[in-house]
Amino acid sequence: MSKYKDRQNVSETAADKDSNDISLLTLALMLLRGWKTIVLLAALGLILALLYIRYVSPTYEADALIQIEEENSQGVSALASISQPTGTIQPTLTQAQTESELIKSRMVLEPVIELLHLTIQLSDPEVGHLDRLLNDRINTQINTVDGVSLKTEDGSAQIINFDAPLAYLGKKFTLVRTKTGFELGYEDKKDSSNDLSFKGRLNQLNSFATPDGNIEIMVADLPAENHPIEITRHIFKNTTDSISKALSVAEVGRLTGIIEVSLKGADQEQVSLILSEIVKSYLDQNQSRGSEEITKTLQFMETQIPELRAKLETSEAAYNEFREQSGTIDVAKEAELLVTENYQIDAQLNELKLQKAELTTYYTEEHPLVIQINDQLRTLNARKNEIAQNVERLPEVQREFLKLAEDANINKEIYLTLLRNYEQMKIVEAGQIGFARVIDFPSSNFRPIAPRKLVILLLGIVLGGMLGTMLVLLKGLLRNVIRDPKSIEAKMGVPVIATIPRSKSLKGLSNSKRSTSPLLSYADHNSLSYEAIKGLRTFLMLGLSQGAAEQRGQVIVLTSESPEVGKSFIGANLAEVFAQLDKKILIIDADMHLGSLHKTFNVEQPTGLADYFSPESPTIANITHPTSIDNLDLIPRGEQVSNPSSLLASERFGELMTELKDHYDYIIVNTPPVLATTDAVILSLHADQVLMVTKHNDSLEGQLAYAIEQMEKANIEIDGIVLNDVQQGMLDKNSYNYAYTYGHSK
Repeated sequence: MSKYKDRQNVSETAADKDSNDISLLTLALMLLRGWKTIVLLAALGLILALLYIRYVSPTYEADALIQIEEENSQGVSALASISQPTGTIQPTLTQAQTESELIKSRMVLEPVIELLHLTIQLSDPEVGHLDRLLNDRINTQINTVDGVSLKTEDGSAQIINFDAPLAYLGKKFTLVRTKTGFELGYEDKKDSSNDLSFKGRLNQLNSFATPDGNIEIMVADLPAENHPIEITRHIFKNTTDSISKALSVAEVGRLTGIIEVSLKGADQEQVSLILSEIVKSYLDQNQSRGSEEITKTLQFMETQIPELRAKLETSEAAYNEFREQSGTIDVAKEAELLVTENYQIDAQLNELKLQKAELTTYYTEEHPLVIQINDQLRTLNARKNEIAQNVERLPEVQREFLKLAEDANINKEIYLTLLRNYEQMKIVEAGQIGFARVIDFPSSNFRPIAPRKLVILLLGIVLGGMLGTMLVLLKGLLRNVIRDPKSIEAKMGVPVIATIPRSKSLKGLSNSKRSTSPLLSYADHNSLSYEAIKGLRTFLMLGLSQGAAEQRGQVIVLTSESPEVGKSFIGANLAEVFAQLDKKILIIDADMHLGSLHKTFNVEQPTGLADYFSPESPTIANITHPTSIDNLDLIPRGEQVSNPSSLLASERFGELMTELKDHYDYIIVNTPPVLATTDAVILSLHADQVLMVTKHNDSLEGQLAYAIEQMEKANIEIDGIVLNDVQQGMLDKNSYNYAYTYGHSK
């Protein structure tokens, strides 16, 4: 047990040292060893990128530029610019950011959706996923003022109108041409009792009654019979939201007042048409907003003109009547001046009152324009009161004359001023334009903006390569496989007595699941692999001679930590090279679970090791079979049994081994893996040499260490490790790089 503890301490010390020895060079070598995985996944990423490019429909874009004017003349502002009242303040201008949001509003988009029937969606159910991959382009629906159309292989579908009740909005209907017209069907997947089917005629409005309301549809054309078309009427808001999502509106630069509007979609002409209608709808809304104020002002003036005319006529009649009764009155110079000034003040007061009446239609009393007019009114009223006090000193007749003359002149001036402003506003209305104008209308360049093929291909390669790199690194870091013999010796405390290179002529040897390992003497007798087997034979002969010189029946046990490491391959070829020494050699296939040495030596297996323990008790001669190689016999595994460990631990097996030692010089025993069964431990009790076979760049260091630990816990010393299937190359640490071959040596 002390030897076991020493080896365990050496193994733990080496493992601790190695855990801190992961350098950049190690990672680089790890990536170079896994270059096939990286290239494979990069190629897979490229293929997926190609499939994505073929599958995804191209996306097109149309754009337009709209300028928002900094100043405009409309409404009350237009009237103010004509009449020029004192201290008029221009209203605040609409910002481009606000207009950007207005363009995406339902107020602008809904007229476009109604005009182009964008709530109607057509699809061809005959177009599947494979068709999208095989065809460069898949036809999409075209929405125009006349309706919705979709091209198919069997003809075109054209729908002029389609309206459905709320319960069927967003549901798929099926249209199929018939001899007399068409058939409209709806299938409810949850409840078949709600299925619908109607027959209609082409080129006329059809109305079909349903429990939830009438369905109205007008079909102009359909593909050939038996080619269905799926039609859906979407909810208006959903359509608006989808267009708003595809619509991009942003100001170009900073405070430029220029807005760029762009729209993306699957068809270039369709996108350009929709965007053009959106721009027109926005301009119409902008125009109507600009003329709305003028319209209301004109309506107000039209109600005031008849009243002012009647008031003027009344005041003129009273003035003329007074002159006829009193005769002509010579107003003094002072009175004339007062009358003139009072007349001017009254004219200004009435003009300001008119402006105030118009402004209070839109603004409150706290508005700056209204406050300014109120201040002017107070000033003029104060001066009017002062004049009135002076006039009171005039004779009574003169005062009456002045009063009537003043009323007539004021009413005339108010009437003429309002009539003049009315005509001027009509001129403004005729030339009214919005404060937005289109700089560039949408145009078609028919160049898709997505998918960006080169970028996607490069991205697929890069992502595939990165995934491959991650897998290689993860596999290398988590799956610590056996590579370097010196590292294995340091970690396990057991010498590596042989490294068996992979035979270039027998690359299939590394996959023992699909092929049985042949003998190198027949298939690759000039290879380094065969010479390495001979070197292992020499090592074993020297080790055995030190233990017991000239003693017959030397037992060599071959085991492994796990299956599929080439243990049977090593045992068969080792037995063959021992037979070349003109010694009696026996190889026992003690793997009564999955042993296959009878296939390697082409020996029929009527009886074998398992049969030796049967009630019939066959003799050694019955279970031992000669091979095609001189001096080499084989005991195959025999029929499968359920309790091989119990049979191998029995006294009968011990008697068998004792008798076999008297007949053979070397006995090679092929055992099951240590971590799979306890058979290897039992068989090693009869061994003179115990070898642990492991596989280069495949077996795990942890499993090998645990297998050796299990053997040593049973007081069984592992005499050496055989590293099989070594792939020598420039990427292997401490590579030997054998570059020569031997001749026909024995």
